[in-house]
Amino acid sequence: MRARLLALLLLTHLTACGEAPPDLAEGKALYDLHCASCHGLKLEGQPNWQRRLANGRMPAPPHDESGHTWHHPDEVLFGITKHGMVPPYAPPGYKSDMLAFGGVLSDGQIRAVLAYIESHWKSPEVLAAREQMLRGAKRR
Repeated sequence: MRARLLALLLLTHLTACGEAPPDLAEGKALYDLHCASCHGLKLEGQPNWQRRLANGRMPAPPHDESGHTWHHPDEVLFGITKHGMVPPYAPPGYKSDMLAFGGVLSDGQIRAVLAYIESHWKSPEVLAAREQMLRGAKRR
């Protein structure tokens, strides 16, 4: 029920902004093509994603509920996907293997990928925590 409400709110927000709702099938196809090689076909991320690699960089995190992606507001996820891990999404000089997809994907395609990822966040606990986080982010 809560997932349907969040989907309806997202749909209402996007259509109110004059945008068509994201296409989940397109998002999956784009995710499989551009994201799965690092973040996993099942959004599982790389092994030991919370421990630095030998080169000092962090492995790709999961985008399923076991990771931290759902902890971030939509505009941050969009910015990271479009611009990469650069300020204001990471500290100055932060080194990451996360590519910037702004030159590869359109804004609509990025939104479709993010909608596909978000469609996997279904547990009541994650949905409630995300809803609370988003409310807090809007108050700032």
